[in-house]
Amino acid sequence: MITRDEFRQIAANGAWKQNTSIVQILGLCPLLAVTTNLVNGVMLSLATIVVMAISGLAIASLRNLIPHEIRIPVFILIVAALVTVVDLLFNANLHELYLVLGIFIPLIVTNCIVLARVEAFANKNPPLQSMFDGIFMGVGMLWTLALLGGMREFIGGGTLFSGIDMVFPGLQPLQLLPKEYPGLLLAMLPPGAFILLGCLIAWKNWVEARAAARQQRRAPEPAPAQ
Repeated sequence: MITRDEFRQIAANGAWKQNTSIVQILGLCPLLAVTTNLVNGVMLSLATIVVMAISGLAIASLRNLIPHEIRIPVFILIVAALVTVVDLLFNANLHELYLVLGIFIPLIVTNCIVLARVEAFANKNPPLQSMFDGIFMGVGMLWTLALLGGMREFIGGGTLFSGIDMVFPGLQPLQLLPKEYPGLLLAMLPPGAFILLGCLIAWKNWVEARAAARQQRRAPEPAPAQ
């Protein structure tokens, strides 16, 4: 079982404190290439969450049966099997989106976020905790890629939810700026993603610095020596 304190710690670490994109700076290849719009970032993140949650659960359940010397190949084999299932499901049910995401779904196998968590956490903790760790590490990636993709899409083309019709046929993207808006090409290119990622990192550091200063002001002053 998992206690409430353990759940809160795992959730906070995955979604904020150890965020894979803006703290650990892992998985930059899909982060820069896929987040040209919000939908792409969200859907790739959801695929990664599924793989991380199930692989964490499986590896934590089997960790005592896996010889230490061959653990990495076994981890990769388990992750590769799960990614193959996700890849086939995308191809069968979301074919247009599958063509857009392209090689980045199979590349989840080699994503350092997935392998780092199964080695650092799932290999040393119980199954339920490992599953939630995979979920919330993926949630941290999800909101980061969604926010980055949304900003790039808005600045680059003035729209939001471009490509939503590939997931939910019949829906249309939101045109937030006039159609005459020329767009900013830099936002749609990898250098623009780097710049916006740097802004997200700076924003997180600013939020944490303000929270630390607020907590320090609230701390009681030490009593004077007698």
